[in-house]
Amino acid sequence: MMLFFLACVWFLALWAWRNHKKAAWNWPMIGMLPALLLHAGRIHDVCTEVLGRTRRGTFVFRGPWFASMEILGTVNPANVHYITSANFVNFPKGPRFRQMFDVLGDGIFNSDSDSWRRQRKVARALISHDRFLRGVAEISREKVAEGLVPVLEAACRKGEVLDLQEIFQRLTFDTTCVLVTGYDPGCLAVELPEIPFSKAMDDVEEAIFARHLLPESVWKLQRWLGVGSERKMSRARRVLDDVIGKYIAMKREKLLLDDEREDSVGDGSSDLLTSYINGGGGGDGDQGFLRDTVLNFMIAGRDTTSSALTWFTWLVSTHPRVESKLRDELKLVVPAPQGRDDQCRVFEVEETSKLVYLHAALCEALRLYPPVPFQHKEPVEPDILPSGHYVHPKMKVVVFLYAMGRMESIWGKDCSEFKPERWISERGTIKHEPSYKFLAFNAGPRTCLGKAVAFAQMKAVAATLVHNYRVSVIPGHRAAPNCSVILYMRDGLKVRVAKRMA
Repeated sequence: MMLFFLACVWFLALWAWRNHKKAAWNWPMIGMLPALLLHAGRIHDVCTEVLGRTRRGTFVFRGPWFASMEILGTVNPANVHYITSANFVNFPKGPRFRQMFDVLGDGIFNSDSDSWRRQRKVARALISHDRFLRGVAEISREKVAEGLVPVLEAACRKGEVLDLQEIFQRLTFDTTCVLVTGYDPGCLAVELPEIPFSKAMDDVEEAIFARHLLPESVWKLQRWLGVGSERKMSRARRVLDDVIGKYIAMKREKLLLDDEREDSVGDGSSDLLTSYINGGGGGDGDQGFLRDTVLNFMIAGRDTTSSALTWFTWLVSTHPRVESKLRDELKLVVPAPQGRDDQCRVFEVEETSKLVYLHAALCEALRLYPPVPFQHKEPVEPDILPSGHYVHPKMKVVVFLYAMGRMESIWGKDCSEFKPERWISERGTIKHEPSYKFLAFNAGPRTCLGKAVAFAQMKAVAATLVHNYRVSVIPGHRAAPNCSVILYMRDGLKVRVAKRMA
């Protein structure tokens, strides 16, 4: 019966497309589902087009009447401020979010109310600890110098095509794993070893995205039957659980043998897992709690930063003017070479912390290509948004970050241009944009705790790459967003890399 239903939906979608593109019709019984399925491959751009045509940047999508798929999508800054800040308590992530992201368990990204507040308080204390911040700087430099640079040097010598998206994923996976668990999996190496954990994370994220497109009854049936994206989800989850379980077991064993616990400093430590096991993170060292916490941090650290670096590198390599200005700024912090200098210059976190144009270029890349392209909330009580739209507890409220960065009403007529200068004030300092307008790091009480850490890592990598290498995207490469809850490039970032001479 369910297969028959899906077949009918696809038939109507194709019919509508061939008949003057009427796929946006609100069909009897099945609503707008045909349009959603038909355009799923370019969903981010379609949402941008639809929301750009609405008067108040808000659109109500209606799915099949029996599927509870009423979704209010918005890019209206007033709505965003209301949802994320002014009336935050009425817009939690909600139980349906928890169902769709069930792989995250009871971690901070899935939690609401008291559980979320408790976890956030602990995470803030650990992440802001001086020892942890020093560890970020040390690990970032080490991984760039001993991981990224050798891979790039090998690619230069061989003249081979490199997928920089994969390289950035390996880089951030290694650094995040060290910061979270204390162990370096060594994924960023010249031989590019296989990393099942990273592949499993990609599969999980694609399956979660599919859950956003399908009626709940459909993806739950797929899960019960063990087919489609749910089959990949099940397999990937076993890989994640197995790897994280091994890390936790290794850490417990090490702490038992290490009575002096030399890595500990007060209530914090150089890696987050040690702090949580030692009681500094709450949860009493419970295995399930540790598993959920590690996975939440791993996804936050690997995916968002590597996505941002991928799009930043592509934008810079295809905009020579911006690349030239970045190189000029970087030269200001590099000592003049004595004679011929062929050494690769690896930048310290401290050196890049005050580079204005580099920061502006990263912000501009995040505006156009936010690592998390949409956010999902559920109202607890009926409410009316500033745009005048009514919302109720059975409705999903989705903020489309990707579309927000492309709205003339928010960013002006040049909203589609890559223009770092929009982030620089007349005094030459970084211009502040309100978080409900620039939502890459969330807004309100859920503002990203790792924002400073992310910028520190991105700047160190970006500076080293731009200063030392010329990145050329291979002809004909398609730089299109994928269909996932993390905004990666669908076909990776295929490039050739050449060494710059000082």
